Amino acid sequence: MAARSYRFLRRTVVVGCLIAAAALPAARPAAPPAAPPAAPSDPAVAPQPTVLRMLQMNLCNSGRAGCYTGRAMARAAEVITAQAPDVVTLNEICAGNLTALRRVFQAVHPGRTVVGAFQAAGDRPSGDDTRCSNGQRFGIGLLTHVQTPSPPARVYAGTHPTQDLADPEERAWLCVDVDGALLACTTHLSATGGYRVALAQCDHLLGTILPTISRDAGYEPTVLGGDLNLLAGHDPDVRSCTPRGHQRVDDGGLQHIMATPDIKFCCRRTVPMNGATDHPGLLVTLTIDGSRPGRRPA
Repeated sequence: MAARSYRFLRRTVVVGCLIAAAALPAARPAAPPAAPPAAPSDPAVAPQPTVLRMLQMNLCNSGRAGCYTGRAMARAAEVITAQAPDVVTLNEICAGNLTALRRVFQAVHPGRTVVGAFQAAGDRPSGDDTRCSNGQRFGIGLLTHVQTPSPPARVYAGTHPTQDLADPEERAWLCVDVDGALLACTTHLSATGGYRVALAQCDHLLGTILPTISRDAGYEPTVLGGDLNLLAGHDPDVRSCTPRGHQRVDDGGLQHIMATPDIKFCCRRTVPMNGATDHPGLLVTLTIDGSRPGRRPA
């Protein structure tokens, strides 16, 4: 896989492999003979939208924060099993948490190829990764399923160029290409520095990083879920870093899901985490415009 680099990013990586692929899909009955191709004017061949369910969760599972309960993983597994989302964005997790939740996600999507990606937050004093209390890398993750393991999913990740220098944790971002039809992303922005750092990170991610990926790799509808540590209607206001025309929903607090104008939101709701973490889950249905070329998730 060819490496990609962007001048404005530090510690950015692009991975052209499946980070965590599921076992081979179960065998399916042979398909019936293909029907003759329909005429282009036939309404039956009109592009259909793709509908996906997306779940954002902040699990506060480092073992070091005051919101840690030791129960977040069990509750997250319950929510994924009950809601069967197609995309899950995860904040404040340990690397091993992604592996465990990938197994849960695979169980609710049997026969699908599951992709799991993780990006650690940096640790400024050591120059290494931030660590959970159990020694595992601490950061953000994303789970989704793809139509086929070939070609492998493209993963983009990096560290925000603007950081709060008083905070040793360097915040990161992460994106996964879903079947060439959706760029699914997550981030956990700064909680310090009067939230002005979070606003700068949000501005750069949505205004520079994601457009650069679209320019270099080819445009795809894009959705971002994460704990942005910004509120709507407050100073600073999350809406000031939301690009014009983008859709946005939130959990009534700091977690948001944003998407490019060719994605519509429906049925937004919060999912109780029963005190296992300090944020609810945020669940939304995405309808992706089917008129653009390219493959769509099954």
